[in-house]
Amino acid sequence: MAVSARDPREQLPDTVQGHGRHARGQSPRPASGGTGRWLRETAIIIISALVLSALVRAFLVQAFYVPSASMEDTLQIGDRIVASKITTTMSGVNRGEVVVFKDPGGWLEAPPPAQAGVRGALRTALTFIGLLPSDTGQDLVKRVVAVAGDRIACCDVNGHIVLNGVPLVESYIKGTTDQKQFDVVVPQDSVFVMGDNRGDSRDSRYHLEVNNGGVPVPDVVGRVVLVLWPLNHFSLVPIPDIFAAPAISDGPLGVQPSAPAQMAPLGTTSDDSTG
Repeated sequence: MAVSARDPREQLPDTVQGHGRHARGQSPRPASGGTGRWLRETAIIIISALVLSALVRAFLVQAFYVPSASMEDTLQIGDRIVASKITTTMSGVNRGEVVVFKDPGGWLEAPPPAQAGVRGALRTALTFIGLLPSDTGQDLVKRVVAVAGDRIACCDVNGHIVLNGVPLVESYIKGTTDQKQFDVVVPQDSVFVMGDNRGDSRDSRYHLEVNNGGVPVPDVVGRVVLVLWPLNHFSLVPIPDIFAAPAISDGPLGVQPSAPAQMAPLGTTSDDSTG
């Protein structure tokens, strides 16, 4: 009787032919490099986010910490504020804006020593990339009351600042504004700044001996547009309507302020000081 010969491999499932790992109960090996690829992709995402954050801080917006009461009640001690750099770059610095600016020289005491060690380095890095608000002690926040070419004086018979002949009825200030008598023209490429808490603000009025108290425009970091934290202080920081008065913008350079008998002659100051 003839017996036909068969290939032994035909008795096995197709999946066994070749390597036969499944037939021995072995699991497939995971794809090589899977963990390494995941780590690389995660690192790329983190680094990209940090670079983007640093670019935003450098060119668009930056967060700051308010350490003093000089801008109350507009800004409170401990507020975290956001300054728009792109606004200043595109539109310049305008009357009525609250701005952050670098110390022009001699406005602030020496900054406190930087925190040392790993914590200090980490804080510096996080501030640089914008994850923490800046609190270097070398930035100030005030309101721009006058710009280059404006004549600003204190005060008329009602105690109001006079800007290009227009008395400013400033509903946003705290207390009176007549701590210093002055009458000056703001120099070119400069702005005259004052704190909203006039009795507790060492602003342009106290630095008239240099540049008529003007802050150089290049020292302005940006316009404060938002109070970000704490949440119960969250708000926009608009420009008061008084600064939109046409007479302020149209007033000729050197216009005589109202009630001149109440003011010191142009370019001089009194010896009053709030300490």
